[in-house]
Amino acid sequence: MKINSLIVEIDGIDKEILRDLMEDARKPILQIANKIGISGAAIHQRLRKLEQSGVISGSKFTVNNKILGYNTMAFVGVYLDKAARNPEAVRDLKKIPEVLECHYTTGNWSILIKIICRDNEHLMQLLNTKIQAIEGVSRTETFISLDQQIDRQIQL
Repeated sequence: MKINSLIVEIDGIDKEILRDLMEDARKPILQIANKIGISGAAIHQRLRKLEQSGVISGSKFTVNNKILGYNTMAFVGVYLDKAARNPEAVRDLKKIPEVLECHYTTGNWSILIKIICRDNEHLMQLLNTKIQAIEGVSRTETFISLDQQIDRQIQL
């Protein structure tokens, strides 16, 4: 695994620990330890090593956006009038709570963002009054996701 030009070696036990926690981050450490056949202290030590090396960072809960009333997911390609405007545009995009991800890309767009909205009207309002109002944004190209068919992390 390559992290910031460093290669971090992980063994089979590390992979097994990571697989279990990627499946359920709340899985008890002792349950994983018993399954693998090592002590809970050894699991904690390995997790600390994986955190320090940057392989893992924190844990999180997954919120069901649709249950909260956010039914429209879209990907928006953002065209900037100058590449030098990227840092300011990203700073302004961070202020918009509906922006879930922001990627600096190759190709036609300067930035690709993933956004979540209540509906298409909310999406249009967000595009017109917030995203396209950012200084340096010359235009946007929007793709509405009809269904997320794959949602996973890297397989170990």
